[in-house]
Amino acid sequence: MNRRHFMGMLGAASGGAAGLSGAIAGLAAGAGRTGSAGQYDARRSAARAYASRSGRPAISKAVKYGMVETEGSIEDKFMLLAELGFDGVEMGSPNDLAQEEVTAASRAAALPIHGVVDMIHWDKTLSDPDPTIREEGLEGLRTALQDAAAYGASTVLLVPAVVLEDVSYDDAWNRSQAEIRKVLPEARALGVRIAIENVWNNFLMSPLEFARYIDAFESDWVGAYFDIGNAVTFGWPEQWIRILGSRILKLDVKEFSRQKRNEEGMYEGFRVPLGEGDVNWPAVRETLASIGYAGWATAEIPGGGRERLEEIAWRMDAALSPS
Repeated sequence: MNRRHFMGMLGAASGGAAGLSGAIAGLAAGAGRTGSAGQYDARRSAARAYASRSGRPAISKAVKYGMVETEGSIEDKFMLLAELGFDGVEMGSPNDLAQEEVTAASRAAALPIHGVVDMIHWDKTLSDPDPTIREEGLEGLRTALQDAAAYGASTVLLVPAVVLEDVSYDDAWNRSQAEIRKVLPEARALGVRIAIENVWNNFLMSPLEFARYIDAFESDWVGAYFDIGNAVTFGWPEQWIRILGSRILKLDVKEFSRQKRNEEGMYEGFRVPLGEGDVNWPAVRETLASIGYAGWATAEIPGGGRERLEEIAWRMDAALSPS
């Protein structure tokens, strides 16, 4: 499917509103070639204009830093993302990059680091039966909070627990709640929120549970990092968005195909281009608008070089702000 066909399909799905037609044409301009910086600035302005016309809060788009698979320095990579129209980037923690170089690149490119991903939360889970492992996981979370503060980021993405044969659902709930509570004073002092992600961890498998889990902290420093694609196999993302409401701090953006899941296996469901799977993007947009969401949406899909990143940018624009 080429860019023009893709944009037209999404426009039709959203009701074929006349107000979208000019913006969609603008997004599609230059299909099949690398655009100029001016083109990307115009596209970003068009997205903001659409948000203003439609009464919908503007959504800022980003990628994970590891998706930038180009040669060059950290600054070169940040500059590329800015040129392609991304509004920000999300880093991992810990990483092997010099913190000063990262923050300098962010300043030079005027590209904020909006968040940090805790990179050890799968291996050192806060639900592990071994208290030593839990403590290592907690130290990883503390490091991520400190890195986020140093970068000027507002959140740390966290997978809070994993339910396994030897880790019961209630133990995962109770242990992870207890561990996260230990760092809430530090999160508050640093000004960084802990954003719980919905993942395939056999835990928080419905939006009602997810909401209850967050509410149990009774803290403004814990919220949801809602992954749109991850929710598809369990239901419909727009329903999760409505139920989670203002608990949603940020969004991860990816696609999912139930047909590929059924025919080829669970994880194959993710192997579909953004906008060509079973996420109902018009419904997602409408529901996000209904809860007044105005924040970050970060792609979590295979990255690549310049052309691939350009494709991700226009697919995100088409899915989230087809203007």
